[in-house]
Amino acid sequence: MALDSQARPSPSEIAVVGRALGVVSAALGVPLVARPADVADAIGVGRKPRARLAAQIVGGRELAAAAALLVRPSAPFVWARVAGDAMDLTLLGRALAGHGRRHRNRTVAATAAAAAITAVDVVAALRASRSGSATELTASTTIRKPPQEVYERWRAFSNLPEFMAHLERVDVLDERRSHWVASAPFGSAEWDATITEDVPGERIAWRSDQGATVPNEGVVRFVDAPGGRGTEVHVQMRYSLPAGGAGKLVARYFGEEPHQQLDDDLRRFKQVVEIGEVVRSDGAPGGKRARKEFPQRPAQPLSTDEYTEVTW
Repeated sequence: MALDSQARPSPSEIAVVGRALGVVSAALGVPLVARPADVADAIGVGRKPRARLAAQIVGGRELAAAAALLVRPSAPFVWARVAGDAMDLTLLGRALAGHGRRHRNRTVAATAAAAAITAVDVVAALRASRSGSATELTASTTIRKPPQEVYERWRAFSNLPEFMAHLERVDVLDERRSHWVASAPFGSAEWDATITEDVPGERIAWRSDQGATVPNEGVVRFVDAPGGRGTEVHVQMRYSLPAGGAGKLVARYFGEEPHQQLDDDLRRFKQVVEIGEVVRSDGAPGGKRARKEFPQRPAQPLSTDEYTEVTW
């Protein structure tokens, strides 16, 4: 089962849109810089030095936007185009407000065209921002137990905080719904989740309910490992931080790196299923409640067996 991607565009889609806008910026910027007087006259603002200078400034900004979007298409650069569009509309509005202006119809047409471009840029920027605010994670490990047993251990949601570092508790509401409480860099987050697919011994998929503080969805698959070595556990999930990209940077600043979190969670899950508990060093007996003690046995390298069995 793949995660539902209809609500958010994929990074590849954003790249295509961003580069298309980059081409548009280049097409607009080149004539503005190369022949500013002709362009200014064509849109009805005349050939005066001030009009030529304004055209060159706008053209230079368009070329800078084109370079940024063609090299690295992303939400911030698309929003930069929107800011530039606002400046263009302001300049054209001032031109329309002037008295005795010849070729006023040209300026009206240029303003209408700029407004249409602005609308396209705003839509693209909003879609890019929605894509950029989501974090997608994948991880896997191999556990020396049969798939049905591993599935049952994960399916007991109330026990998940035993190995998930940032999960405070899970309250099972019924067969398909549950309430989750997790710690976050600034306080805690709570949400209700619904199981969207449940195939015993094979996979569990879920999605947070409407209004979740941290919208999330994902799927866990349990697959027979080659050579009768147990079960491969594959986790794929996606969530959105309230502050979007800024929230990710803040979380990383405080040491909350999501990919490493998921890898560590799966390592602890492997320990719980295989030996019945999370292995901790003598110097970190506090376990889960002592956040700084979470790194597993920091003074002891993983054994050769663990290297062959755990993948991340």
